[in-house]
Amino acid sequence: MISSCENTLFFSHNSINLQGKLFSLAEPKVMGILNLTDDSFFDGGRYNTVDKALAQAEKMVEDGVDILDIGACSTRPGAKFVPLEQEKERLVVALKAIRKHFPNIAISIDTIWSEVARATFNEGANIINDISGGSQDKDLFKTAGELQMPYVLMHTSDVPERMQSKTDYKDIFLDISHYFASKIEQLRECDVKDIILDLGFGFGKTLEQNYQLLRRQKEFEVFSLPLLTGISRKSMIYKALGSSPEQALNGTTFLHAFALQNGANILRVHDVKQAKEIIKLYSIYNKE
Repeated sequence: MISSCENTLFFSHNSINLQGKLFSLAEPKVMGILNLTDDSFFDGGRYNTVDKALAQAEKMVEDGVDILDIGACSTRPGAKFVPLEQEKERLVVALKAIRKHFPNIAISIDTIWSEVARATFNEGANIINDISGGSQDKDLFKTAGELQMPYVLMHTSDVPERMQSKTDYKDIFLDISHYFASKIEQLRECDVKDIILDLGFGFGKTLEQNYQLLRRQKEFEVFSLPLLTGISRKSMIYKALGSSPEQALNGTTFLHAFALQNGANILRVHDVKQAKEIIKLYSIYNKE
């Protein structure tokens, strides 16, 4: 839940400002994935009506979710972007219903478009989660700054349709670091104060590169920004196990422990209850 704070001009690695209310990241948080799409890699079509989306949002809230991440465009490898107006309509309709029932929950919108960000902000969205790093809409950074919305900056090599053909990095750690440094500078110039970094697991990376990044995730703390880890049920898990997204929960939970150990402030997940449990156990394990 979002808690009020008198001094909303204070920014740190351990908190983000959600329209005048300070949201603490001192303890790891869970971002629950709510896909309104028909073709997402794991849950496509399950929540593509308002009633289904609302029921899933309610389940995640009951399971202790900290942030709802709502998207209406599949970004699985090979996917094409849906038309902007279609994405906006899906998101606005669902967001109105969810915000009415859950007025205090933090809500992130998974979008690459400034127009969608603005429309959903007007309906109560708090955070922009952009898989494109601002590459698809030149006005998105400026919009995030104008609306003072925290912005999730994810690394990707290209759009989902082409990203898996572009995995040839000279040095993947340095290449992603240079990408982040350049984008952060652009975001700061647009007055975006709260930035969260996402290494983009599965977005233009081989299976081996994904594990290399997970091992080195903590090194990205050099930017002094919160880190979001999104590995839930992804191919880096189920392909390594020779299984499927439906069978990847155990592997996801196992790797979440290493994500926390390597500095994750936010886990972006399909399965909220299991993620909350592992954070609780991790916290107990690390008590001195």
